[in-house]
Order: sequence, then C-alpha cells, then structure tokens
Amino acid sequence: MDFIDYYKVLELSKTATADDIKKAYRKLARQYHPDTNPNNAGANKKFQEINEANEVLSDPEKRKKYDKYGKDWQHGDAYEQQARQQRQYGNQFDGYDTDAGGFSDFFSSMFGGGGRQTRAKQKGQDINATLQLSLTEAFKTQQQTITVNGKNIRITIPAGVENGQVIKLKGYGHPGANGGPTGDLYLTFKLNNDSFFTRAGNDLQIVQEIDLYTAVLGGDVEINTLHGKLKLKVKPATQNNTKTRIKGKGFPLYKEENIYGDLYVTYNVKLPEHLGDKEKKLFEELREINSR
Repeated sequence: MDFIDYYKVLELSKTATADDIKKAYRKLARQYHPDTNPNNAGANKKFQEINEANEVLSDPEKRKKYDKYGKDWQHGDAYEQQARQQRQYGNQFDGYDTDAGGFSDFFSSMFGGGGRQTRAKQKGQDINATLQLSLTEAFKTQQQTITVNGKNIRITIPAGVENGQVIKLKGYGHPGANGGPTGDLYLTFKLNNDSFFTRAGNDLQIVQEIDLYTAVLGGDVEINTLHGKLKLKVKPATQNNTKTRIKGKGFPLYKEENIYGDLYVTYNVKLPEHLGDKEKKLFEELREINSR
C-alpha cells in the first residue's frame, strides 16, 4: 500500500492543532464531496483520502502513533511490545552481541529479517463493507445490526454521515495469527436520496412552488423540512428563482451535538394556466397602468 501523507491530504503542517484539523476536514469534505462532484472519480478518491486522514489525525492516540511510525502506525503497539521483549532478552543475556545474529532487530523479526526468526504476532486482515442508508435515515442518530464475516454487529450510526464516508470498527475483521489482534472493519456509507432535498455538505436545498398572486402580493407558504413543517413569509414582488436561506434547518454536522447546516429555498413562480375573461381584463388594465 502506498504511503499517504495525512497532513498533506488535509493541507496542514505537523504542528496543526485539533481545531485546525477539524476546520480543514470540513472545508475539504465540502469541496470534494461526491454530491458536488458527480461522476468525478478523482474527487471521490480525494474525498476518501480526506476521511481517512481525518479518522487518524482527529484521534489523539492514532495521531501519536502515526507521527512516530508513519505508514506503519497501525503496528505501533506490536512494535513497542516487541521492543520491550528485546530489552528483556538483552538484560537476561548481558554482553551477548545482538548484532551478530543472536537477536534480530525487532522490526526485522516482525517482518522476516535476518538473524533468529520469531513467530511474531500478526494482526488479522481488515474487512471492507458497504452500508446503504437513505438521506432521512442519515439525518438522525440510529442503531442498526449488520452481519459481517458471519457475525451480527450492532452499531450506532451518528447523525450527519456523508455519502462515501468511511468509519472503522476496531476488532471486527479477520482473526490474527500467532495470538495477534483481530483485524478491523472499515464501513463505507452509501446514501440514497429519498427526499425532495438536495444535499451539499451540511446544507440542504429545495425548490418551492408559489402562485403568481403570492409572488406579487406576498403571503405565507408552508414547506416540509427534515425538521418538520415550517411557515415562511414571502415578500411582495418576489421574483422567479429567488433564493432564501433558513439558518440551522439543514443537515446535522457529524458528531456535533445540535449543530446543523442551512436550508436554501428557491421559489418557482407558477403562472396561471387558465384565465377567465374578467382575469384577462384585469391583467390588461395592469399592463396599461404599468406602461404609463
């Protein structure tokens, strides 16, 4: 597997703070989100790298191992355990030349280097799986039971997951070798839109039809949102394709309590299809008044 520089992926330096990482992730996730880059394989790959980088760097323990071991950070615990064993052997056989073939370097002993071979513990193979959710399901935190590798796993899915987002479930992969730890499960979410809304990051967009009279004179219109029904005031002389923002009525931010994006409503003015004689006469009068 090629080494991916997670700091470079998030366009950060190694001195970045936790807040810097969070801000960079949100910015880049919106930029490369599959919903805003349809049929763009490059953007989709970039989005997956961004999620992977955030998964590691936003976790203090994982980041510490990544900073120390680089691409081999997932084997950090095994390295340190092997190092402790190496020091114990060194204390027991003080004066023994470990470079002369007695005990190999602990990195080599784990991955088949020269010298005395050991049956090193090996982590089990990871599993990749896909879980499909509807947009309305992803709107709320929920629990689901999935079956992977013959096991039923009950998981909690936080509200606000992204299409293409990957989360890791530790210890749900294949068994390890020689007493090594079990691999992990990497779960990719695939979101299907079952609503009238279009999602862009944590913002939602909807087209709302209004009649000509409401557009001209103003009035109230009731719309459905994922938060429930909402009444909006339409200003007089509202033009077709006018867009209005409703703050905090969009999609929830992932793992952020009670924080939501915005809802953008675009008004589509519907013209009357059938006019009676009286209505035609009134419109003609209006046209005449407007032309003076």
